[in-house]
Amino acid sequence: MVTSIHLSFEEMWEKIIACDRKYDGLFFTAVKTTKIYCRPSCRSKKPKKVNVEFYHDINEVENAGYRPCKRCQPEVVHSPHIETVRAIITFLVNHYKQSIGLKDIAEQVGLSPFYLERLFKQETNETPRTYLEKIRIDKAAYLLKNTNLTNLEICYEVGFQSPSNFYKVFRALKNCSPSEYRKELLYEMD
Repeated sequence: MVTSIHLSFEEMWEKIIACDRKYDGLFFTAVKTTKIYCRPSCRSKKPKKVNVEFYHDINEVENAGYRPCKRCQPEVVHSPHIETVRAIITFLVNHYKQSIGLKDIAEQVGLSPFYLERLFKQETNETPRTYLEKIRIDKAAYLLKNTNLTNLEICYEVGFQSPSNFYKVFRALKNCSPSEYRKELLYEMD
């Protein structure tokens, strides 16, 4: 099973600023000045970017001398299935560019497709497909903000097979089209 997630520092920074629960347990935010570590979704005051380190493993962050946040309690495991769900999410994040079916995910984590979908939905309130779409849209938003790639190039870069589906899912999750999203970002920068 794949255990570490492939996100850049900037991507992880964006996840903690957005308090994104989708990435809880996949990485931890450690603050050098306070020696405290948190989940990506922690609602505590955000630290200065220069004071942040990211760790992929709870043992690694604790061995580095950090203690858990009392607000978000990153050391508390809320479910007996958390490791399986983490493995599924890690697989989705690391393979979002590929055409992934439920069978592919099930083979990766050693579960039947039916049980995997039921377990994942029970733990996250989403299907693996909708979760994957959110990851792809997160990546697309990041690329719209940080590159000059066209919408079509981004569509295929983040793993969508059809532009119409990309635009539909983007609008559903961001309440605007990719072009409108990019224009908003440019407007905010002025």
